Amino acid sequence: MSVRGIRGAVTVDRNEAELIASATLAMMKELVEQNELSPADLCSVLITVTNDLDETFPAQSIRQLPGWELVPLMCALEVPVKGSLERCIRVMALVNTDKGQEDIKHVYLGGAKALRPDLSTK
Repeated sequence: MSVRGIRGAVTVDRNEAELIASATLAMMKELVEQNELSPADLCSVLITVTNDLDETFPAQSIRQLPGWELVPLMCALEVPVKGSLERCIRVMALVNTDKGQEDIKHVYLGGAKALRPDLSTK
C-alpha cells in the first residue's frame, strides 16, 4: 500500500458560509466517490482558500461527515498570486491506497476546472 495525493478544487460565487460549506462537501464527496475511499483511508487533508473567502472554515463542514471526526484536517490561505482564480477552495488529500498514480482521479468542479483541464473529471 502507498500514500498518494489526490487534488481537488471548487469555486463559489460569493463569500457566504453556506456556499463555502456546500461546495466543499460536494468536492469532497466527489473525490471520495471517484476514488472509492472511506474515511479510514485518509491520512490527512489540507484545505486552502483564497483570501476572498473568510466566512467559514471549510474543514468544519467536512468534520460533519460520518466517520470523518478522526481524519486530520487543516485549513490555510492559498498564496495570493495576482490574477489567480478567485473564490477558490483547494484540497490535497493524502490517502492510503493500492492504486497507482495513474489510477487516481482528481476532482475539479465549477470554475476550478480551469486550473487543471487535463485532470478535470467533470
